[in-house]
Amino acid sequence: MAAARGRVTGNPAFVVGPVRRETFGAFVEHLGRCVYTGIYEPGHPTADDAGWRRDVLDLVRELGVGLVRYPGGNFVSGYRWEDGIGPKEDRPARLDLAWHSTETNQVGLDDFMDWCAKAGVEPMLAVNLGTRGVQEALDIVEYCNHPGGTALSDLRRKNSSDEPYGVRFWCLGNEMDGEWQIGHKPAAEYARLAATTARAMRMADDGLRLVVCGSSNSGMATFGEWERQVLSEAYEVVDFVSAHHYFENAGVLEDHLAAGVVMDRFVRDIVAHIDHVKSVRKSSKAVNISFDEWNVWHMNSPRTPLPSGDDWPEAPELLEDLYTVADAVVVGDLLITLLNHTDRVHAACLAQLVNVIAPIMTRPGGAAWKQTIFHPFALTSAHARGTVLRLAVVSPSFASPRHGEIPALSAAATHDPASGEVTVFAVNRSTADPLHLDVDLGGFDGLQLTEALSFTNDDPLWHASEQDSTSVLPRTLEGAALDGGRLAAELAPVSWSVFRLARTAGMTKGERRA
Repeated sequence: MAAARGRVTGNPAFVVGPVRRETFGAFVEHLGRCVYTGIYEPGHPTADDAGWRRDVLDLVRELGVGLVRYPGGNFVSGYRWEDGIGPKEDRPARLDLAWHSTETNQVGLDDFMDWCAKAGVEPMLAVNLGTRGVQEALDIVEYCNHPGGTALSDLRRKNSSDEPYGVRFWCLGNEMDGEWQIGHKPAAEYARLAATTARAMRMADDGLRLVVCGSSNSGMATFGEWERQVLSEAYEVVDFVSAHHYFENAGVLEDHLAAGVVMDRFVRDIVAHIDHVKSVRKSSKAVNISFDEWNVWHMNSPRTPLPSGDDWPEAPELLEDLYTVADAVVVGDLLITLLNHTDRVHAACLAQLVNVIAPIMTRPGGAAWKQTIFHPFALTSAHARGTVLRLAVVSPSFASPRHGEIPALSAAATHDPASGEVTVFAVNRSTADPLHLDVDLGGFDGLQLTEALSFTNDDPLWHASEQDSTSVLPRTLEGAALDGGRLAAELAPVSWSVFRLARTAGMTKGERRA
């Protein structure tokens, strides 16, 4: 039986918006082994003089991360940033109520800024609006961003850096709608605190980009009403509403592979809530989305339980999910969704970066390796450039028991006007049927197919390990061809693929093979 056909049309005249480096963000929280024995391990064979694992730094650079959110997450709602500055021997150990652990504060604000510079990433800092408030937010902004001549800016100069850090992105708390959050507040109370804090922070530094807490997930009973109340108070003083959503394989693979559709609906709902407030306020200001927590997270899988009682360990093994090929396909599909909403999603953070539901894993004192989800993220970050095209996609569908009829084909494409390069990203969500991909790029002249890669495996539940992280990798997709401005390829079931096309001067139209 012939493969079903999926058709895509892209033209340089139809654009969603720019490719944003902030879309390829990640998240470092003081949770489990993300920081300690993750990015930081003094005494490790690869550690630099500051204690940073250089093997992990190399992988972070290869991953192509552009932005990193820190220090939480739930952790931030009980955090005192002053604990993590100054001489390490003088830093206090504290109870971390969010993850029932002991926080040594051997890594703190100045250390993280040093790590960001070495990793080549931009920081996104979160302020504690759970147990703290306006004054503490002003203090950390002064410490980070004021040049000097004040108590806190001079303290930074004494501790670490003569030059200000110039942090642009700031989150006004974390998941404050959630009853699990330390200092949880109802919408009206949080809205007033966030708006007051935002106004004060802007008085200290008018170049900040501020993220107000949206709903913790789309399943919250207050989703939508929370956004309405918070934005009604804070709309004119913030730039972004946060979005958080995690996806898991709960046993039905077809449901898991519908994650891109679920994310798409979630983004559209948030946009509707934002724009409703904009309309009611008769505002000319645009507020957009910071999707600063997203990933696959198998919340119901067996794993090390959260410590309890009198057990307050340092950096315990928590949330160390092992990711399958199918999970990687889902992550690639979620990146496609984020790109296709680049007009309204202006930042996004894969949660998290190392060990904790992460693309990078480490063994204390030993190796670092890539999980399956590393590959679609790294390749999308490396090759998405210029603008995101507004595609017309026609696709066969398959049945998801939970989500109904789902398009089998998911696609995004980017075009770099400067170089002429076009990159197409495609996912076949079907668990059973191959898909013939037909992409009409007739609006672009002189393209040559230079690379076609696909990530798939006969066993979609294969996962990488320390012993074997390389037997399933993105591989050349045989038979992919460009002929007369049309790209054709056969996509295996449960697969993620990328096609790179370059503009070659003087080329004539004809068949071009990868």
